[in-house]
Amino acid sequence: MSSLIVTVAGIGADGWQGLSPLTKDAIERAGVIIGGPRHLALLPAAVGGRRIPLPSPLLPGLPDMIAGHAGDAGDSGGADDAVVVLASGDPMFYGIGATLARLLGPSRLRVLPHPSSVSLAAARLGWPLDDVDVVSLVGRPRELLHPLLQPGRRVLALTADETAAADVRALLGARGFGGSPVTVLADLGGADELVTPAGEAAAPPHSRLAIIAIECRPDPAAPLLPRVPGLPDGAFGEDGQLTKREIRALALAALAPVPGQLLWDVGAGSGSVGIEWMRVHPASRAIAIEPRAGRRERIARNAAALGVPGLAVVAGSAPEALAGLPAPDAVFIGGGVTAAGVVRACWDALGAGGRLVADAVTLEGQAVLLDWWQRRGGTLTRIGVERAGELGTFTAWRPALPVVQWSVRKGSKESKESS
Repeated sequence: MSSLIVTVAGIGADGWQGLSPLTKDAIERAGVIIGGPRHLALLPAAVGGRRIPLPSPLLPGLPDMIAGHAGDAGDSGGADDAVVVLASGDPMFYGIGATLARLLGPSRLRVLPHPSSVSLAAARLGWPLDDVDVVSLVGRPRELLHPLLQPGRRVLALTADETAAADVRALLGARGFGGSPVTVLADLGGADELVTPAGEAAAPPHSRLAIIAIECRPDPAAPLLPRVPGLPDGAFGEDGQLTKREIRALALAALAPVPGQLLWDVGAGSGSVGIEWMRVHPASRAIAIEPRAGRRERIARNAAALGVPGLAVVAGSAPEALAGLPAPDAVFIGGGVTAAGVVRACWDALGAGGRLVADAVTLEGQAVLLDWWQRRGGTLTRIGVERAGELGTFTAWRPALPVVQWSVRKGSKESKESS
């Protein structure tokens, strides 16, 4: 098994005839061919390798399957590519190729891609692929579409449900994009290929092998919810425990969201900071820590409505609730800075380069942040926001309570690591 090279061959709905000579040769030489029933059925009977269905569930059984059939492949003639795994289209695009690369390592993998369904969809529509947003809804919540619904953008959504077009239509209507043209592209490349508009009425069922194409056109009253931090306060359901728009935007700027990194949102309230952190990039992750059950439920609703249903919500109060959580790359403390041990636990959890931002409104909380700033460095900022409002028959500025923000990056030249 240690020297076995596994070939991952992409195959489309057009089957054997659509494969390149190189891919056909690899499959014909294979002693073992692993794939889903649909992919295996696309091969001619003359292809003589032993056909093995993929395990279900996939991830727990795949390593043992590959290892278990390595000997069978070796008996076929000793070819390096004697085990072939079939995949849909491009194996490295939401496919099994990426999974095998993680399991086996790139050096033991040979990938022979076929045009992906997304490439075929872009070709059918005449859409430049470099100017299209792509999201997979295969086994994932359709709310992932929300961050991509921006005026004038084009979206391709991979699906695996016969009702996907109708479901997307319903989501668009609720979000204020009900007038957006929607196209169903099913069984691309195959004999049953279908490219058809999905009208504003309930869309009929379609093949599970479909892409839903959306041209985003908002209704005049649709709210604008860009990925730039600082969404309107009204975008969040809240009970008064909400980091306000201006303060939130400044906090996120200091937290510096980096794709793939993890944020702890401590004392999350409505979850606004964690939600906006995740909206910056699909790979961003966040954990909201909140002791109150009603607020935790509200956080989950806000996260789904704003397109980040993967936000993790943890019950409990810091610092106890922080024990055992994955180490963060950044921490926001929106509530609880006066509770014993909270700032210390958050600081200790951060590695080198980690960012910590904490806000305080009360004098007691501000005193805690002053102490930490004096000992650890960083930036201490007092933020005041005023909004115009009525004063009798006139207009006056109405100041909100000022917020003190402590921001520090662990190991930076502004921080102090000696105490």
